[in-house]
Amino acid sequence: MQSQTSRLLLCLGVFVVVANTTFAQQIDSPADKAARQVFEKQINEYVDLRKKVSANAPRLSKDSTPEQLNAYRTALEDALRNARAGAKRGDLFRPETAAYIRRILKNEFQGKDRRDLRDAVFETETQGVVLRVNYPYAQSAELSEMPATLLASLPQLPKEVRYRFVGRNMLLVDRESNVIIDYMPDALP
Repeated sequence: MQSQTSRLLLCLGVFVVVANTTFAQQIDSPADKAARQVFEKQINEYVDLRKKVSANAPRLSKDSTPEQLNAYRTALEDALRNARAGAKRGDLFRPETAAYIRRILKNEFQGKDRRDLRDAVFETETQGVVLRVNYPYAQSAELSEMPATLLASLPQLPKEVRYRFVGRNMLLVDRESNVIIDYMPDALP
């Protein structure tokens, strides 16, 4: 009986995520679709650059020590910073993309579930995180987990990149090096 209930809840959760994604896609205007496409193209260009940079980074084995892991992360971080020497805030979160994402966030943070979603985003301790493009997200800071319903509505990211919140700011962070790729101030309503 419990397994049937679990399966039912899982199916209901999947339905909500799919319905949410479908709804978000239905309300996209032509300008929103264009902003999404430009954003996804820029993210893919970053991933291509990242692949080229990581090909020159030191190799890790499955038996790598913490020191070797740290050296790898530092080498990747430095190589990404050098490859994106002119990177600045707003390179990926261009005004049209930022406006589009802010509308999605505003929509997602409406209604009775707003408090739960807000609590999930703000429960993470991120005070003291310095927002600076091309520099790492502080390893000492907690990583905020993105609610699944929110991820379903936002433009999908490749596995190498993730969204993060620091306060009301939205970040794009390299998953492996923790480098902040870009950030959008005051993203949350």
